Amino acid sequence: MKKILLPVCLLLGVVSQAQIKADDVKSFTLKNGMKFLVVEDYSIPNANMYLFYRVGSRNEYQGITGLSHFFEHMMFNGAKKYGPKQFDRTMEFNGGANNAYTRSDVTVYTNWFPASATETIFDLEGDRISSLSIDPKMVESERGVVLSERSTGLENSPWRTLGEAVTAQAFQEHPYHWPVIGYEDDMKNWKQTDLERYFKTYYAPNNCVVVMSGAIKTENIKALAEKYLEPIPAQPEPPKVHQVEPVQTGERRILVQKDVATPYLNIVYKAPEAKHDDYYALVLLSDILSSGKSSRLYAALVDNKQLATTISASYGESFDPTTFDISAIAAKGIKETDLENAIYEELEKIKTGGVTDKELQKVKNQKLIEFYNQVQTIDGKSNNIGTYEVFFGDYKKMFEAPDRYNKVTADDIKRVANAYFRKTTRTVGILKSNTAE
Repeated sequence: MKKILLPVCLLLGVVSQAQIKADDVKSFTLKNGMKFLVVEDYSIPNANMYLFYRVGSRNEYQGITGLSHFFEHMMFNGAKKYGPKQFDRTMEFNGGANNAYTRSDVTVYTNWFPASATETIFDLEGDRISSLSIDPKMVESERGVVLSERSTGLENSPWRTLGEAVTAQAFQEHPYHWPVIGYEDDMKNWKQTDLERYFKTYYAPNNCVVVMSGAIKTENIKALAEKYLEPIPAQPEPPKVHQVEPVQTGERRILVQKDVATPYLNIVYKAPEAKHDDYYALVLLSDILSSGKSSRLYAALVDNKQLATTISASYGESFDPTTFDISAIAAKGIKETDLENAIYEELEKIKTGGVTDKELQKVKNQKLIEFYNQVQTIDGKSNNIGTYEVFFGDYKKMFEAPDRYNKVTADDIKRVANAYFRKTTRTVGILKSNTAE
């Protein structure tokens, strides 16, 4: 059966009735500067709380790298009221679950729970934000955990090994240069004063955006926020990240040796931050290159020429100029140079010949359905609202995203391919076995 590709404008009409609207998001800011975004959704008797802290490895410097990720661990290790391991136990006792992640730009904590447990969650968060224990014994225990995580990751993941090397070459002055997990020597030498200062600076209420969705009432959330979180004092605004990566004026290459069956390849091009006008075109270009088996790189280099066993392209949101990444693993018997040149050939086809309306329409449809599926759930609502508020400067821009994708033209795709896929701004990393010739 022939697949029919609906125009995005038609899809927008189909799903618009079921999507939340900007007016459905209620906002208030506590006296200490902590901002709340709330969506009332009674589809299920549950709720969530996402806390977006504007702190990641981007805010570190050599000597304290890895602290952002370290505090992601420490935040579960006890505070004044709820001692070590009590955060998780109390959460689970009340039918909830939690998680967290650290990136270059942000650290995000996520709580999911029955709506009836909302006040308990506020009590838990208020405790660890206001009085996290940075006990030296717990610090040493957790230091060992993250050091083990670093060494195990590098030992077991060729991608992590290659990615760290390539990123360090691509960014030579900006703090995106170091890995989120940090450098081993820094991790071994964090001082107690480093930890206490970092926590006070970046875990301040005025450096956090809280997003909640679910079977909750905004007025109740505001009352709980004022009770448990507003008494936490604001702190001076964290120092600005002033380092700007110099313009790259020539290709950079790095070879990493590791015992692997076939070569790994990572090519990164300098690309703009999330607030840039080219963001939406670059996201769609990434999907055109590698989303699904009919995508340009997969169809040509995995299915047709069988030069690679896996290939992907990625580009995501960031505070500062970032990279557009292409990663691949060579098929057995294939030289990495042949795979690399074949990738450039496919990129050149887009730069000179552009893309078809059909393939552009396909990725637009995929992106809209993905967006719609996400905001159907309370989890997707909070995650997307928080992401747009923090990375794009205003959660309301989330509601503009479908139209922004729809407005991208084939000429836009060709233009951004030519603007960013340049030899002078790319960094190439090859990882292959020590015994490979």
